[in-house]
Amino acid sequence: MDKAANLQPHYVRVHPRDNVAILVNEGGLPAGTTFDCGLVLVDAVPEAHKVALTDVSPGEPIVRYGAVIGYAEAPIAKGTWVHEGVMRLPDPPDLNCLPISTAVPEPLPPLEGYTFEGFVNEDGSVGTRNILGISTTVQCVAATVNYAVKRIKAELLPRYPHVDDVIAINHSYGCGVAIDAPGAEIPIRTLRNLSLNPNLGGAPLVVSLGCEKLEMSRLMPSGTFPMLESKPYVVRLQDEQHHGFESMVDAILQMAEERLAVLNERRRVTRPAADLVVGLQCGGSDAFSGVTANPALGYAADLLVRAGATVMFSEVTEVRDAIDLLTARAVDAKVAQELIDQMDWYDKYLSLGGMDRSANPTPGNKKGGLTNIVEKALGSTAKAGTSVLAGVFGPGERVTKKGLIFAATPASDFVCGTLQLAAGMNVHVFTTGRGTPYGLAMAPVIKVATRTPLAKRWPDLIDVDAGVIATGDATISEVGEEIFKLILEVASGRKKTWTDHWGLHNEFVLFNPSPIT
Repeated sequence: MDKAANLQPHYVRVHPRDNVAILVNEGGLPAGTTFDCGLVLVDAVPEAHKVALTDVSPGEPIVRYGAVIGYAEAPIAKGTWVHEGVMRLPDPPDLNCLPISTAVPEPLPPLEGYTFEGFVNEDGSVGTRNILGISTTVQCVAATVNYAVKRIKAELLPRYPHVDDVIAINHSYGCGVAIDAPGAEIPIRTLRNLSLNPNLGGAPLVVSLGCEKLEMSRLMPSGTFPMLESKPYVVRLQDEQHHGFESMVDAILQMAEERLAVLNERRRVTRPAADLVVGLQCGGSDAFSGVTANPALGYAADLLVRAGATVMFSEVTEVRDAIDLLTARAVDAKVAQELIDQMDWYDKYLSLGGMDRSANPTPGNKKGGLTNIVEKALGSTAKAGTSVLAGVFGPGERVTKKGLIFAATPASDFVCGTLQLAAGMNVHVFTTGRGTPYGLAMAPVIKVATRTPLAKRWPDLIDVDAGVIATGDATISEVGEEIFKLILEVASGRKKTWTDHWGLHNEFVLFNPSPIT
């Protein structure tokens, strides 16, 4: 909006049944503000927060997105600021009483002719980057590997111009853990599948210590990497041939150079968009997330599915309260039940810690107008678009299906990103309302702002401004098409995201629900 238009009070009502709406105006609006429809604010209402469109009696539902997000604890007058203090959280959907494949969408016409330039791997996967990844079996070796990576980048990488980067897959796992406990398979398969990420070219180099619980035979079982059968690209720091620290580092550099020589022969080739594996995530969410960025990303997700690609959405606690919308879209009862099983497992996991899904929203989420987890979940699932739910995979599993996939992860940004990389993600799209400089070294991260003020304040961190949807300057479909085209450009290496421009790469964070000894 121009300055004059921005002075006019505006709100967004998502669904005709909604009895609340969110304010669009930057900075919020004072009490006494009158809207064109005649609504008068009783309270000052912050930007992105909710205002009551009708009187709501105690015990009556508060409705947003056409769904109940809470119940009034006291009388709420029309024009009143509706926040956490005036409503109570509804019960979550009963996992035993869900619609199962009752609203399976008809497939939309396929999109043909869309391509990107990628790196083809021996296993058939396609990378959007050509990276040497150095995996580790235990945190003990992380400092040594980091030292080696610095030397590789300074001394070796300049000689191999077709290799994009060298990264260390460090973590806090590997020893001092109950390696055979229930749940221990999650971090182990995550580390294994990180090494299989298509952006690493299917060519792992592994550094181990030698005495850890996560032995190579467990991390890389026979047959996982055929190339390791003929020549193991493994450096064990405790092996007797290493005499001192420099000997260890020299061994890492020698194997790294062998791998760099192979990777340097690879070139980008034209591939169909069906070879993309796109991970979707939101972080630093606000009340605009479900109105602007996430619906636009959902539109882009539908385009990707129509083009034959794999699209993953995740974040169990941010799906739990919208589970009924997703089981109804499942391709069949088996997929619906797999989704229910993931929700049930996580319910029990949270209860073991004396918590439930209400622990999810952050102070920033609430400051951004998200009252509770129900409201957050309804906005979060908008990323999934309207396509049929084709498959469900557990934490750390590699996704092997095309179409719209639920890849189960915690909602933590860093854990979700790590697990989506393990699932095979080669491009990441991240929506944010509050803002975050989050990024990943293994895959490009496209950052989408829910609000124009954020996009303007962070012009060198935000790649797409979806706030123009709230102001009426663009439609959901227009921004969705922009995201779709940007994904193809970024995947091809023709466009660099801001996170890659600045080299903003967060650490890998494993999900380990098993005990530490």
